[in-house]
Amino acid sequence: MIVDDSLKILVQSLPENPGIYQYFDADKTLIYVGKARNLKKRVSSYFTKEQEGKTKVLVSKIVDIKHIVVDTEFDALLLENNFIKKYRPRYNVLLKDDKTYPWICINNQPFPRIFPTRRMQKDGSQYFGPYPSLKMMHTLLELIRKIYPIRVCTTNFSPENIAKNKYKVCLEYHIKNCKGPCVGKISEEEYLQNISEIKQIIKGNISQVLKELRNRMMNYAEKMQFEEAQIIKEKLDILEKYQSKSTVFSNTLYDVDVFAILQNEDIFYVNFFKVVNGAVVQIHTLELKSRLDETPEDMLSLAIVDIRQRFNSKASEIVVPFELLLKIPKTTLTIPKIGEKKHLLELAERNLKFYLLEKQKHQTLVDPERYSKRILNQMKTDLALSVLPVYIECFDNSNFQGDYAVAAMTVMKNTKLSKKDYRHFNIKTVEGANDFASMEEIIYRRYSRLLAENSELPQLIIVDGGKGQLSAAMKSLKKLGLSEKVNLIGIAERLEEIYRPGDPHPLHLDKKSETLKMIQQLRDEAHRFGITHYRKKHEKGLIKTELTDIKGIGETLTVKLLHHFHSVKNIKQASLKELESVVGQSKAKIIQDYFLQKKP
Repeated sequence: MIVDDSLKILVQSLPENPGIYQYFDADKTLIYVGKARNLKKRVSSYFTKEQEGKTKVLVSKIVDIKHIVVDTEFDALLLENNFIKKYRPRYNVLLKDDKTYPWICINNQPFPRIFPTRRMQKDGSQYFGPYPSLKMMHTLLELIRKIYPIRVCTTNFSPENIAKNKYKVCLEYHIKNCKGPCVGKISEEEYLQNISEIKQIIKGNISQVLKELRNRMMNYAEKMQFEEAQIIKEKLDILEKYQSKSTVFSNTLYDVDVFAILQNEDIFYVNFFKVVNGAVVQIHTLELKSRLDETPEDMLSLAIVDIRQRFNSKASEIVVPFELLLKIPKTTLTIPKIGEKKHLLELAERNLKFYLLEKQKHQTLVDPERYSKRILNQMKTDLALSVLPVYIECFDNSNFQGDYAVAAMTVMKNTKLSKKDYRHFNIKTVEGANDFASMEEIIYRRYSRLLAENSELPQLIIVDGGKGQLSAAMKSLKKLGLSEKVNLIGIAERLEEIYRPGDPHPLHLDKKSETLKMIQQLRDEAHRFGITHYRKKHEKGLIKTELTDIKGIGETLTVKLLHHFHSVKNIKQASLKELESVVGQSKAKIIQDYFLQKKP
């Protein structure tokens, strides 16, 4: 790799410390920022190794390099995340949900207010969140207002003015939504006690609040203050009902952050569960688009830093699905094998799968053309096709011990099954069970007809089977002069391997890939369609025998006899007594007499 002399000098002068490095192009635009445990070693690797794909393009555009040294790799990761969000470099991971989420604010005033906001100010107020779901936040605020009559007015009270009776109560006081702190109806000490309990609820420490409320209720009851005890009991009922709706896992599992990751092509999805006192109190999914073939480990590390920073999480334990090099001060990374943490991780992973399914369904409904084009482009890339496989035909053979050989063809157009174009074939030239010869026959018949009719040809033909079926199909295409005009593949059912003409090695697609799912859907549909036709033909073959020529023997008795004796030959050789045990005396006599008369 050719490297500019000025870049060589910059790289050689880099320190061997943790930090971030920044790449700039000819326009002095920041195009990439990265983190490193060892700046010199990491940056050197870009210029000493032969790069491919997008990384090669990135390196070709680097004109200048800058760096910032920090104390630890974790500090570097934090700084990298901040730079990505601030400058959005072209070749960095794209954080798809980088938007302003709402927070719950408890402001810094006498008799504090509680309200939602999207702006955080450094005025001494406390902020809780952020909340990716507005519904979740408003549900929590409604709960708080049901239990605690906190003021909603924006007046900045002062104790002096309250003492001088300078304020008047509003409607909220009269409808019992506020205790009237503006006229001294509630002491600041009692009000702040309520605020303290509200903070615990917001943080998810509901059990602690319940305990405190129960103690206060019992104290009131002991003092014969039953009206006050009843008010506390109503609060307890509301809070317990809310807690029962939370996803509670354990009384022994306390504060943990749970992260799961799922990759779909070049997009990574990270699911975050925040668990407080054994209950899931916050759920969030982050999308990260890969720009330089980043690993799942890289993506998960970046997501953990971003989400914990975004949600202000201080949990001392993080549950992850695999080992990371990430080191966070005073925090343990756990890879659970069994138990409640493992169940939480599995729940987060299931949550991701449902999230992706819903996203794909939404894309299909909103923009089906774009969805189809994306799938077709992926299939073209995965299968190394010359054109987009807009029109696909798939073939499958069926027979029963060499008899009733049939074949089925299913069709897919623009990623959708086209059932009106399905076809059945009865094998005409092949005797016995010979799948290869049967495949050769139906491929030849199908495409010789399309050529004769000057009809549209598919861009891709799929045959159910491995090398043998593929070779048979290719033989027919060569006879018709189509081997260079139509793409052909075979799918072997046992390991779901993809075979291509001229390639001795099968292609192993990711089991979760959309390309393989499309091929499997077509193959399974061809199998189902073929079996249905085969069964109908097989049933007709069973009752259309020499037995149906006997006067007095109908289809029902014929099926009954064949089911018992398995063949006409066995029926001919059966004794009268054996026949009587199946069809009765009179019918047995008719059958025996018929075959006796037929003997030469």
